Amino acid sequence: MTSVFQNEWYVLFRSLGVICLMFVGTMLGQDDDPIRVDTELVTFEVTVTGKDGKPVAGLKAGDFRIFDNGVERQVDFFQPITDAEQNRPMLVIFALDVSGSMTAAEMESLRNALKQSIKRLGAPNTYFAIMTFAMRVRTLAGFSNIPQRLDRSLEKLARDTGGLSTHAYDAVDDAIRLIVKKAPKSIRGQVPKRSVVVITDGFPVGDVVAPETVIERANAAEVSVYSIIMPSYSRLQGTKRPLMTPFEASGLVERTGGINLYAGDKSLESLFAELESQVTGSYAVAFYPEPGRSVDDFREVRIETQEGLKLRQNRPGYRPR
Repeated sequence: MTSVFQNEWYVLFRSLGVICLMFVGTMLGQDDDPIRVDTELVTFEVTVTGKDGKPVAGLKAGDFRIFDNGVERQVDFFQPITDAEQNRPMLVIFALDVSGSMTAAEMESLRNALKQSIKRLGAPNTYFAIMTFAMRVRTLAGFSNIPQRLDRSLEKLARDTGGLSTHAYDAVDDAIRLIVKKAPKSIRGQVPKRSVVVITDGFPVGDVVAPETVIERANAAEVSVYSIIMPSYSRLQGTKRPLMTPFEASGLVERTGGINLYAGDKSLESLFAELESQVTGSYAVAFYPEPGRSVDDFREVRIETQEGLKLRQNRPGYRPR
């Protein structure tokens, strides 16, 4: 599975925000042992939005302030997902609700919208995987950056009308495990943004894993969760917007730095375009923490930006290693 990510000069090992940089091979023709340099760089993905809710581009490192347990730290590393020179790599898993509550028309619209979204987001350093969930969670396509392969997998997309449950939280948990176990720690020498996009009616039933556990695992793996809520069960309640679904109310999306989007009367194409701007509108912000902290000492991190802008970060803090 990881063969498509090979031929790197180095592998960037990353766990709980700690990065260990190991240079592989020999340097300048010498046969010395590999050189290993350990650095405790704590990284966060942050998204900044304006009053219109759209991501704000063009910010610089100086536009951010980091507070580690209330103490301000210097921004030691900064990079947007997209800039004038190159795009940071991304890992995106689409987790699709195929339970009986999803209508056949919704499924067909979803298939077409996904194909177009993958084409727009597609790049040599962007890898997608596709999972489905109803009574069981299945991996429809492993990580790939080849649109044609993903298109063939989406042709197999079908409703599961026989089950009586919708394991949305289990699907997100499985997606996080797939990222941790199968995805590369680096792509072309850069740490990728990790995202799970859930398309569901918002009514999980029968999950084995609790939402709080999924949130903890997402934070530990530095994964942001986004959702598109389909209106199958969430019918209008006399207002323009349906009542909040249990999936939205769980806090899974907000507490991992993502955003909930509701299909409503919007076309799926426009909704996916909005989602893409959110996924690609983040910045990597990192700092070196104070040394000598215990691994049991959870550190709360607050990141601020310019006044009048709203900031979302993918996790509330970290544990030193």
